[in-house]
Amino acid sequence: MAKKALIVEDDGNIAELLRLYLEKDGFEVAHAVDGGEGVAMAASFAPDVILLDIMLPVMDGWQVCREVRRKSSVPIIMLTAKSETFDKVSGLEMGADDYIVKPFEVKELLARVHAVMRRSAGETPPKAHRLDFDKLTINMDSYELIVDGKKIDTPPKEMELLFHLASSPNRVYTRNQLLDEVWGFDYFGDSRTVDVHIKRLREKLEGVSDKWSLKTVWGVGYKFELLE
Repeated sequence: MAKKALIVEDDGNIAELLRLYLEKDGFEVAHAVDGGEGVAMAASFAPDVILLDIMLPVMDGWQVCREVRRKSSVPIIMLTAKSETFDKVSGLEMGADDYIVKPFEVKELLARVHAVMRRSAGETPPKAHRLDFDKLTINMDSYELIVDGKKIDTPPKEMELLFHLASSPNRVYTRNQLLDEVWGFDYFGDSRTVDVHIKRLREKLEGVSDKWSLKTVWGVGYKFELLE
């Protein structure tokens, strides 16, 4: 069965170029011209990957990403005409898997499409599916984060990053190690991706317990530290 790609892009020329190359690569392709249609088609078309423009009518790409993430972990690649860090970080914070700046080489974009799909297909939790600490449960069977007795909505990649760190308490991981081991060796992003996800996790976990901490090891990376 052909893999399915959803293009959410209001520029007809870009959308047509993407459609041609994706179909040539064996994808079944659907196209939405605005954010509202994109959210609806993400549900009805059930794509294996979404190529999502940021500057869209009706609903911008960030809003679309947020809405899709409420119900699905489908890989999302943000397409942006802006190269500022703010735009990249915003997309990652809202659950995007990757971003690419226009103008882009189609071959590079296709490589990124296949990379995020491989990571998505290969994401299986380690044998220990659940970790329990003081006021913290990380359950990878249900992808649930329980903090001080409350379920906290957490994107899949944040869950996987926290689980990876907490599976080896007190071990320090460099950013590149985390990119390789959580995102996959073929990830095209940079170490800023790790920093963004750590920041979001800290917002959820800060001050919850005095028995563990998500700690920065300056000049090296990060660790899940047991304090007792």
